[in-house]
Amino acid sequence: MMLNSALSFLIFLIGFYGLIMSSNIIKSIISLNVIQTSLILLFINLSQNAGQGLPIVGADSLAPVDPLPQALMITAIVIGASITSLGLMLTIKIFHYYGTLDWREILAMKETIR
Repeated sequence: MMLNSALSFLIFLIGFYGLIMSSNIIKSIISLNVIQTSLILLFINLSQNAGQGLPIVGADSLAPVDPLPQALMITAIVIGASITSLGLMLTIKIFHYYGTLDWREILAMKETIR
């Protein structure tokens, strides 16, 4: 369990590094998705309990696993996918307006417009 948490933290750091170092909007969106995926993996890992069975009535005599964390993570995946699609749609609009996807160039153009 400790190794899984460490791997989730490593994936989080990879996404955070990509978010800090990229100046491209699409790379930033992908880095945010990597961060979200690492947090989902961490929450699923923390909700795992050894010695518990399936949450189906009459499956076996073991105590059932709590399905709530899994349901919440499925909800987080769906919300993340919709936010990603919204971000990519806004990226297309930004590209059509400014002609670039570089954060620095967009901010420089915005300063010259003022």
